[in-house]
Amino acid sequence: MVKEALHERANLLEIAPHLSSPLPIMLPVYKWWQLPYYWVGIKLYDLVAGSNCLKSSYVLSKSRALEHFPMLQKDKLVGAIVYYDGQHNDARMNLAIALTAARYGAATANYMEVVRLLKKTDPETGKERVSGARCKDVLTGQEFDVRAKCVINATGPFTDSVRKMDDKSAADICQPSAGVHIVMPGYYSPENMGLLDPATSDGRVIFFLPWQKMTIAGTTDTPTDITNHPIPSEEDINFILNEVRNYLSCDVEVRRGDVLAAWSGIRPLVTDPKSADTQSISRNHVVDVSDSGLITIAGGKWTTYRSMAEDTVDAAVKVHSLKAGPSRTVGLFLQGGKDWSPTLYIRLVQDYGLESEVAQHLAATYGDKAFEVAKMASVTGKRWPIVGVRLVSEFPYIEAEVKYGVKEYACTAVDMISRRTRLAFLNVQAAEEALPRIVELMGRELNWSDRKKEEELETARKFLYYEMGYKSRSEQLTDRSEISLLPSDVDRYTKRFHKFDADQKGFITIVDVQRVLESINVQMDENTLHEILNEVDLNKNGQVELNEFLQLMSAIQKGRVSGSRLAILMKTAEENLDRRVVIPVDRSCGGL
Repeated sequence: MVKEALHERANLLEIAPHLSSPLPIMLPVYKWWQLPYYWVGIKLYDLVAGSNCLKSSYVLSKSRALEHFPMLQKDKLVGAIVYYDGQHNDARMNLAIALTAARYGAATANYMEVVRLLKKTDPETGKERVSGARCKDVLTGQEFDVRAKCVINATGPFTDSVRKMDDKSAADICQPSAGVHIVMPGYYSPENMGLLDPATSDGRVIFFLPWQKMTIAGTTDTPTDITNHPIPSEEDINFILNEVRNYLSCDVEVRRGDVLAAWSGIRPLVTDPKSADTQSISRNHVVDVSDSGLITIAGGKWTTYRSMAEDTVDAAVKVHSLKAGPSRTVGLFLQGGKDWSPTLYIRLVQDYGLESEVAQHLAATYGDKAFEVAKMASVTGKRWPIVGVRLVSEFPYIEAEVKYGVKEYACTAVDMISRRTRLAFLNVQAAEEALPRIVELMGRELNWSDRKKEEELETARKFLYYEMGYKSRSEQLTDRSEISLLPSDVDRYTKRFHKFDADQKGFITIVDVQRVLESINVQMDENTLHEILNEVDLNKNGQVELNEFLQLMSAIQKGRVSGSRLAILMKTAEENLDRRVVIPVDRSCGGL
């Protein structure tokens, strides 16, 4: 199983070089006996990989480990072992596979749901055989039949619901497990080194990896019900944060407020229906053929998707006597991979006037198709960059990607913020900020009415709020939050507040903030100020009261909230005001 996975990993790096790359991962060692133990295991891994080994693993001394991963907990650290694994852009990889299949003649359909399976009686055997499916377009509600010689059930966590359409008495083989991941700022990990702990406090594996210039940490493994909308729990988020704290230096404060996004995915773990022990989880994929000819592929993992597909199609060809030659997918380039090169982004900068960061992102996302996106990019009106208007300032996603995404089957705003760009997974607040512009651009391409635009906005905001961790993030500061500050802190923050609340009203408004900013020669537009105050206006009455400000400062001290624009603005303004205290000149007779 490991050998197959390593072969498939090597193939994935070859056929989608723009989407996948090797990543060194460090196993920190805190006990001397673990060093040879882990080293032997990792070297066996290299040995099994053979010619598919990305790079040879190696041992690091304590000082070298800290050099590579400076934020690592150094107390009792003995050393570390580094091995190489593959990392890829999963959403884009999924899309590249679908687009490549379409290029070779497959008919692909988005937002399609199977209502029931169609059957007909085999004249030779007198048995019912699956002969197609009744499908429903989820976006329009239209239903229609699709006839087929063979139907394959490749539905992940929904495997059993389709199997029961075929046979109501079919036993469940899928045991869904929820895995929660969180995204934190990039400074939590080095740009080119991940970290793995194979034995956490409760036996689960935890990883900590650089991803899209951020840091992704996970994962949990909890039995769950199957749902279209899995939600990350606060308990799972805090479990990951606590495990991360165990491995980072005490100089690095791991804060709940630094969780920029969180989500839960469902792993379709399976048992083999033909196995004697039907309760044991199969670590490999399972291909099952029902009495009526329905072929089910379940289990497996991302790395082995190609071999899973090959085994499934081989079974379909055999069971249904289909005409087909041998598989040709080993070495078959996926969309965007054939003419990609590591320096392709330079041509985008030179030929189109894109920012280097944007060009690198486009090349790493679309491969050799990045030029098509660049051609659609809007002129910025600036000296530089010439083209490529960003959706949000801190991420390299540009408006042209929205237009191009519609050509790649994007149908909803949720598609765009999560599966065409990765904004929802990188920063939920940034995704929410970009939403109105994304909906406006999609509306033009898809001729949406004003009502449809509002529906898309509302659906996308709900998606961010519940499924991407915005709800649990916003609950870190509410009108019910406790104030647990020392008396000296309360006095300090109250004085800061009163520098803005000069009239001693007990609250501050936009006018108060503008007055202080003008006194220190800082200009800020009214809409931005409104957004800043609204983040802390917990009872939504258009003003920030002293109690709300103290709740904010208490949450910041506890690490529940970070990056509060109002807190930083007021602290900076206070420091500027203090520096402007008039220096007495009485003893110098008014001169210098």
